[in-house]
Amino acid sequence: MDFNDTTEQAQFRKTCREWLEQNAEPKSSSSRESFSDIDFLEVAKQWQKKKYDAGWAMLHWPKEYGGIAASPIERIIWAEEESKFNVPRGIFEIGLGMCGPVMMEYATDEQKERFLPSMAEGTEIWCQLFSEPSAGSDVAGLRSKATQDGDNWIINGQKVWTSGAHFCDYGILVVRHDPNLEKHKGMTFFFVDMKSPGIEVKPIKQITGGSSFNEVYFTDVVIPDSQRLGAIGDGWKVAITTLMNERLAVGDANGADVKEAFNWAKKQDDSGEYLINNRAARESIADWYCEANGLKNTKLRTMSALSKGETPGPEASITKIVSANKLQDIGNFGIDSLDMAGMLKPENNEIQSFQNAWLGAPGLRIAGGTDEILKNIISERVLGLPQDPRADKGLPFKDIPSGN
Repeated sequence: MDFNDTTEQAQFRKTCREWLEQNAEPKSSSSRESFSDIDFLEVAKQWQKKKYDAGWAMLHWPKEYGGIAASPIERIIWAEEESKFNVPRGIFEIGLGMCGPVMMEYATDEQKERFLPSMAEGTEIWCQLFSEPSAGSDVAGLRSKATQDGDNWIINGQKVWTSGAHFCDYGILVVRHDPNLEKHKGMTFFFVDMKSPGIEVKPIKQITGGSSFNEVYFTDVVIPDSQRLGAIGDGWKVAITTLMNERLAVGDANGADVKEAFNWAKKQDDSGEYLINNRAARESIADWYCEANGLKNTKLRTMSALSKGETPGPEASITKIVSANKLQDIGNFGIDSLDMAGMLKPENNEIQSFQNAWLGAPGLRIAGGTDEILKNIISERVLGLPQDPRADKGLPFKDIPSGN
């Protein structure tokens, strides 16, 4: 593996950095903290539009859809440089990282021309409607129904944990059209206007105080057959395309990291001494340092594969497992260092970062695949261990035992 930039990549990185320096503030500033919940969406749209106008919005997309046909490694270089600046994030990642590639592969030319540029520009935001109350980690266990009615489909059911549904314009949706088939074979895939009659979105209040997840209810929602992506019954095949792109769209768990824990320990009192002198604290920080560097080298492996035109493998699942758990542990470390006061100092920005890490990390350990599912992927596809036994294999979906 060669982790050094080539001459061309170094020049591209320099160009990225120069544009960012002219249009954004480095992360050391407090600009990100100035965004309120009310104006964050508008600020994010303005930033996306600025990137789009300059050609930075979706580098690897074809030029006709708002990209510059950049290589995968150039996409990684841009992401690395942008991460060093205080810019709004978390609004467009699912749409651009997951919905866009699916539309690129399965939509008609007219649909691509209509939806992809507005997606890249940020004027329309997309979400992913997969998980259900009875089908979280096992997406193929979904129960939402699609009934064909001439040139339309009638959709009934419920989705849950849909990030951003409350402000999204469109979504990609997988539902079950035939319960007489095996669970992986009876599904069909659509895209849907989130303002369609019969769609009700209910934000879920999270322990962090935010509401980024939602329940979405479908009651006799009409979707034209022209908005079907893939053939009838190809829902799982199209969904897999989405989930493969999710490996790159859902990556690191952002928040308090080893640097923040180390700086905190150097100045925090611990029974008359600095916390950094505590052997257990030093051991924890050392463990997180090792994990952070392991993650860095795992991502460099992905970059190396992309630079050679290869597709990143299932080992990319390691990133989210390690980073989300590390985030939760570091959050707990910061809170625990203040004993009972650890949850009672909201005016302290450092404590807030530890609080948000500890409270938000459990959700990140679910989003994009639970720890357990990702560990199965790693054990089966990286380590070559045998698959878990499946009691539902070969059964029609309607005959699979359930709690109903």
